[in-house]
Amino acid sequence: MGKNDKPTTSQMSEMDGPGWTFLWWMLTSVFIPISIPYLVYKIFYSKTTKYKLQGKVVLITGASSGLGEALAHSFYKAGCKVILTARREKELARVKNDLLSLHPTVPTYPPVALLLDISKLEDIPKYVSEVLAIHKNVDILVNNAGISYRGDVMSTKLEVDEQVMAVNYFGTVALTKALLPQMVEGNGGHIVAVSSVQGRIAVPHRSAYAASKHALQAFFDSLRAELAGSNVKVTVVSPGYIKTNLSLNAVTGSGEVYGEMDETTASGYSPEMVANKIVVSVAKQKNEVVIAPLSARIGIGLRTVLPSLYFRIMERRAAKAAKKK
Repeated sequence: MGKNDKPTTSQMSEMDGPGWTFLWWMLTSVFIPISIPYLVYKIFYSKTTKYKLQGKVVLITGASSGLGEALAHSFYKAGCKVILTARREKELARVKNDLLSLHPTVPTYPPVALLLDISKLEDIPKYVSEVLAIHKNVDILVNNAGISYRGDVMSTKLEVDEQVMAVNYFGTVALTKALLPQMVEGNGGHIVAVSSVQGRIAVPHRSAYAASKHALQAFFDSLRAELAGSNVKVTVVSPGYIKTNLSLNAVTGSGEVYGEMDETTASGYSPEMVANKIVVSVAKQKNEVVIAPLSARIGIGLRTVLPSLYFRIMERRAAKAAKKK
């Protein structure tokens, strides 16, 4: 039918037939009455669920920028007693001051900022003692601190693998173990591990990073099972690419700073959106949450159901990357 043509009598009768009448009835009588209240409920529920965390003591590692900073804002706005930790004193102070300048709709508590290099395992017991002296307990531990990596296996120094593993895995494990007893003895707590989609599926030129996140996934899956009889919950978060400086600060195979913003990172999710989803997931006490586009979710599924196909896809990805060099 042309742009200016009017429908014929037969076409009008077809559109007014039983099929169209039934579809119109379904739309107006079923879908709209159900979908509108559902959407309103989802929006309201996501905004109010996180306020169940009000008054909880939340310790966030890597809180001086990126996702950690966004998490600090989101937990603070939920009325939590936020403890900020990171290595960079100036940036940590900035985040703290930014929080104090906010005016949330719920009662808030002054945030605490403490310096911590998660890779220095010997300092963690002393640090935990300082934390517990302030708030007596930690209700929610958010293991967010991490370092990324870019390089191929053959040219990557072993020291780089150790560095990435020390920050992303051993530091997180050490801090978790140091705080776990007070959670178990206090009969309550929540441990969050910010992993990555690459903790579920490995991709070329991310071996050290993917290995550290795979280890993180396995450790916290084991811990969750062991804590089943307690009131301590474990949530593993697997985000896709987030628009932060993670790739800029990534370490290369030689140990130098990568210093480039990857296209995938630049077009990633906003840290604020990811942080809000994490806070809601903690409030809902989810075991794990994947915050990633459909392509990443398909990749996770393929690795499980059709691993041979997944391997071929990764081989092509590696070959494509090699041609660009």
